[in-house]
Amino acid sequence: MKPPKDATPSLFTLDIGGMTCASCVSRVEKALDHIPGVEAASVNLATEQAKIRLKMGSRTSLEQVINAVQKAGYTAQPSNPQGNAQASKALTFWGSDGLGRVLLGFTLSAPLFLPMLFMPFGIHWSLAPDWQLLLATPVQFFLGWRFYKSGLKSLIASSGNMDLLVALGTSAAYGLSIYYMLVSPHAKHELYFEGSAVIICMVLLGKWLEARAKQQTSEAIRALQNLWPENAKVLPPDTSIDGSPFLDHFRELPLDQIFPKDRILVMPGERIPVDGQIIFGNSHVDESLLTGESEAVKKMLGARVIGGSLNGEGVLVIDAQAVGVESVLSKIITLVEDAQTQKAPIQKLVDQVSAIFVPSVIVIALLTGLMNWIYLDSASTAVLRAVSVLVIACPCALGLATPAAIMAGTGVAARFGILIKDPQVLELAHRLNIVAFDKTGTLTHGKPTMLALIPLSDKVDSKELLASAAGLQMGSEHPLAKALIEAAKAAGVTPINPLQSRALPGIGISGTPSLGPLINQPLSLQSIASLEENSYHTVILEKARDHLESGQTISVLMLQTIPPRPLAIIVFGDKIKEGSKQSVTALHQLHIQTVMISGDNNVAAKRVGQSIGIDQVFGQVMPGYKADIIRKLQASGPNQNRQWVAMVGDGVNDAPALASADVGMAMSTGTDVAMQAAGITLMRGDPQLVADAIDISKRTWIKIQQNLFWAFIFNCTGIPLAALGYLSPMLAGSAMALSSFCVLSNALLLKRWRPSMRTQLA
Repeated sequence: MKPPKDATPSLFTLDIGGMTCASCVSRVEKALDHIPGVEAASVNLATEQAKIRLKMGSRTSLEQVINAVQKAGYTAQPSNPQGNAQASKALTFWGSDGLGRVLLGFTLSAPLFLPMLFMPFGIHWSLAPDWQLLLATPVQFFLGWRFYKSGLKSLIASSGNMDLLVALGTSAAYGLSIYYMLVSPHAKHELYFEGSAVIICMVLLGKWLEARAKQQTSEAIRALQNLWPENAKVLPPDTSIDGSPFLDHFRELPLDQIFPKDRILVMPGERIPVDGQIIFGNSHVDESLLTGESEAVKKMLGARVIGGSLNGEGVLVIDAQAVGVESVLSKIITLVEDAQTQKAPIQKLVDQVSAIFVPSVIVIALLTGLMNWIYLDSASTAVLRAVSVLVIACPCALGLATPAAIMAGTGVAARFGILIKDPQVLELAHRLNIVAFDKTGTLTHGKPTMLALIPLSDKVDSKELLASAAGLQMGSEHPLAKALIEAAKAAGVTPINPLQSRALPGIGISGTPSLGPLINQPLSLQSIASLEENSYHTVILEKARDHLESGQTISVLMLQTIPPRPLAIIVFGDKIKEGSKQSVTALHQLHIQTVMISGDNNVAAKRVGQSIGIDQVFGQVMPGYKADIIRKLQASGPNQNRQWVAMVGDGVNDAPALASADVGMAMSTGTDVAMQAAGITLMRGDPQLVADAIDISKRTWIKIQQNLFWAFIFNCTGIPLAALGYLSPMLAGSAMALSSFCVLSNALLLKRWRPSMRTQLA
């Protein structure tokens, strides 16, 4: 008997403990890659998480993965869906990266280094050697034990990390001081206890600052997680909500006990706990933290609501439809977490450097000590310069440069309704020079109405034609189908159910009416673009000319004779979204060309494009050819230069084009298929978010470049200065801690970003 297909999860997410630098990341990834059955593994220093994808049919268990991480010298546990537990633990006062240890270290070290401040004034005084040993020892072996522990594990795993460098450097300074105490008991000023103690204190200070900054970069995730209320008020199934009192008839249950079809009571001012539909009441609902929409949205009976949004002034009863991992809020959190855990392609360079960084630094430190001993004939100077090299060469800033910027950028973007799920987008957005838009649902509201029905046959009246056409569309979710059915209802016409119906991909729909004057006659409802080869095409264009020139959409009801002949022209109108023109203007300000791809006829499509300032319009495009146009645009540069193209869409037929584009942007008002194919999801159907998404992507990419530049420059200049004696061990320790803090602080500047097109919530 075969095991069930989903017996083993294909993806694990783990919280990793004990990582200190980019070398640790490389070591954990190497350990995970060596597990049989693991297809891919990605480890992120900023989030302290690992994502592991298993091969198809792999029987590798979670326990095997955790054991492999532990053998590499780190801790691992399944990630908490409500957030990384290690992030909150890091800020406890006496935790491994807590402020308490920093304050204790500086308190013990102060008597060692404060006398040095008086030396420029001719005051040479220091503690007796025994007192220096007494104060430095707990700093070295109590507060600094973490460095020995982690460094030893890295040696056992045949690799190195930042902690190994700190342990070697401080042990050398501490050991040299012990040696001088033994050979020269009265030589106070030749001891270096203050160097080893201050280095450890500065590294601990840097770790505390990093922990605080990491928490700030993940604020967006925590803000979204906090939108979930702990409990929900569930009404019993037999409780009537039609006029009878029911406010006291609920049971308060934890969210994990809520099921679809439960009826949830939401009082004014409470968070809505689940996705669902309002079946009682009306209110204004604040969805700002989910969609970035600054104003509360009016919700009436039958409206859909999103779990995590804030109810306003009314009492609501909601029919639960999506709970837990199926809810919109859960999917948003997953998208943001995935983006923050994934690596940008530029990180591969950092990983390659980090893999050889620590061994190279140890070799440089040994050469520094040897050369200084030979040429200066001073063992103490040689050791101190080697220590400085070990301490300042911290790969921590390299490891944090990219993930910190990605976390900050994707976090602030999510706050304003822009979900960046693919970090590769950040590297491509700054290159974009063309943005292609779908029309219906993207630049227009996607809620067309039927404006006119023009009969082309004297044998069937307009109501019978409307009944037959609406019958073909019964059950369809297409916007034009809904518009046709609504028009039939408004005219008091009952749609005629077809005996059989069949979708014609990219063309329309066909079927055979079961009643009326067209009974048993095959019909089709087609776009005008699909009728170019039909002999009546010119007649249809002539009859519909005024509507086409007005930018309206035309469908044709055809009788499938040989040849097929038209029975009626049906005219639809769709309003252009308020922000469409502003979006195109903003893209032009960014020197980006705009394109519109539409299935509408050329005249109607060009009319819409001209009204909002689109540069180039492709009309009468069958859905299957949208991706071909994207590829042509990519190859359309002068002298055959590569063009970088973004596609913005919302429908199933946009998915291939979204996947073919360099950057795909899907409106969340569209289909799940479109959102899965896109690298960016726009949580509101607002075209102005397109320019905002490109702007925050560019700014995040700039921060990544800045962080990597300064991290590389720091090590490239710091190591030679330390080797030549221009940096003391204490100054090297301070500079090392400062480098990581500067990288994180630079990334956090992204939190000040606001959409440029309009005022949003602060």
